Amino acid sequence: MTTFIETVAHRRTNYALGKNIQVSQDKIIETIQSLVKEVPSAFNMQSGKVVIAFGHTHDAIWNIAMETLRNIVPADKFGPTEEKIKSFAAAYGTVLYFDDTAIVREKQQQFPLYATNFPIWAQQANGMMQFAIWTALTDLGLGANIQHYNPLIDEEVKKRTDVPDTWKLIAQMPFGAPLAAAQPIVKVPIDERVKVQE
Repeated sequence: MTTFIETVAHRRTNYALGKNIQVSQDKIIETIQSLVKEVPSAFNMQSGKVVIAFGHTHDAIWNIAMETLRNIVPADKFGPTEEKIKSFAAAYGTVLYFDDTAIVREKQQQFPLYATNFPIWAQQANGMMQFAIWTALTDLGLGANIQHYNPLIDEEVKKRTDVPDTWKLIAQMPFGAPLAAAQPIVKVPIDERVKVQE
């Protein structure tokens, strides 16, 4: 049986993704729903939201990104950007991560002493949710990566997914069948990052 630490260590950024997955869509949905429910948040505010995009919606998200960037990036330099967006579109689906700013504002009003901290805490909780889902998708045999085309694509994506105006787009996570091994990454010596004191 794989340990939690082994599962975390196995999670990597994978850009080579395909649609021929070996896990059911229902299992993906069930896994993500369970993690969104269980990931902690400060003051239990639960401001993190997700949209799980499959099929036409997944395709539409990356078409929005493609056309938005086409209007920004010079035509003679658009080739690498186009290839990158195509690689995300080639994935099976996309998890869109949002924060509900209405919930954050409500907590700020309810606890004014901590008002400046709630947006920070919301981001921290969203990050935990992203990490938990990414790790779980890896455990299902899927590859994934995380992108941040917000705020460039926010309004069009929100229209396409019909989410409330108060939902702020935080990140996009395409996922699918891993078609190649993830690239190795360099880790700094752990004693530069963890100090032990008695």
